Amino acid sequence: MNVKKALYNFFKLTSFRTGQQEIIHDLLRGQDVLAMLPTGAGKSLCYQLPAFMLPGLTVVVSPLLSLMEDQVQQLKSKGLKKVIALNSFLSYEERDLALRQLHEQKLIYVSPEILQSKFVMGKLNKLKVSLFVVDEAHCISQWGHEFRTDYLKLKEARHQLGNPPCLAITATATKEVQKDITEKLSLTDYQTHIYSMDRENIAMVIHRDANTVQEKVETLVTFVQKFQGPGIIYASTRNGRKI
Repeated sequence: MNVKKALYNFFKLTSFRTGQQEIIHDLLRGQDVLAMLPTGAGKSLCYQLPAFMLPGLTVVVSPLLSLMEDQVQQLKSKGLKKVIALNSFLSYEERDLALRQLHEQKLIYVSPEILQSKFVMGKLNKLKVSLFVVDEAHCISQWGHEFRTDYLKLKEARHQLGNPPCLAITATATKEVQKDITEKLSLTDYQTHIYSMDRENIAMVIHRDANTVQEKVETLVTFVQKFQGPGIIYASTRNGRKI
């Protein structure tokens, strides 16, 4: 099926955002991919569309339980029912039912910790896993600010699942973190898609001139009066001290 036709059939969209189509093409060709797309650029579509186009199952590793649930509900609201999330939100009975119905799914979201379960891996090993996705892939790197030790075990989990093509995707990764990701996941002959994090509609300003609390309050008031739209001001509140 043509990817643009599939995009409309599954998601009722008529065009791709920057980088999405190139990433999807490489995954459909069976290549490993390292991708970095800005927040809001549509990272999830890069693996959701291939998941419904490829035979077998797509496993998505995510550290964020709330994000898993949101994506599952969004897909189901589009009529894409063959998707589940295995995480601590499920009761024992719900997890047992989900594991017995894995063969009916196309897309399964899991935490990195749950892939350490021999029982879960045993169930997955009985199925054809066509794509292994590591979302928030910077968590695998000790150079990153959100390092998770269970991410280091994903290389072995992927190996146990037959080394399916792997997409490592994130919104933030320095050169060191990118190198760490590829090494720790054993990406081979991989394609790289790195897109700028620059957002023309976002600016960050650090103001250091104010010293006293009064000066900080006056500076804050000045900034707020000058804002021509939405903005966020970060302030320290340690030890109960305001600003």
